[in-house]
Amino acid sequence: MLGTSAIKAQIWDTAGLERYRAITSAYYRGAVGALLVFDLTKHQTYAVVERWLKELYDHAEATIVVMLVGNKSDLSQAREVPTEEACMFAENNGLLFLETSALDSTNVELAFETVLKEIFAKVSKQRQNSTRANAITLGNAQTEQDSGPGEKKACCINL
Repeated sequence: MLGTSAIKAQIWDTAGLERYRAITSAYYRGAVGALLVFDLTKHQTYAVVERWLKELYDHAEATIVVMLVGNKSDLSQAREVPTEEACMFAENNGLLFLETSALDSTNVELAFETVLKEIFAKVSKQRQNSTRANAITLGNAQTEQDSGPGEKKACCINL
């Protein structure tokens, strides 16, 4: 539930393995959200995120909501990818960012909830805009802008 709205989500785990690469493009079509998960303790998994992101954008809609997720935050002594580096990558690419631990369930639910809220907000706004496009406005029409020039949204959630 998101507020008073029920949300149904289909989750596809492609594991990011090379052997699944041929079938993953089929999953991208029609997708409205994606979590790109990498292992915080293995830099090579982070190094291929850019390639997976490009592939995602090549096959999915341009409006897809994407969150970069660094997993295994519970293994801080084995960390190879600094939070700042991943956060900067996310910010530079317009992605959400969160660190999780699947082992102790830290931020796992929050990752899904955040992506679903962003998708819901985007879909609601698109519906509202399409309704406005079909409406007749009498008098002076004024539109709201999402944000002023130079105003940025935070991409990173560190808890």
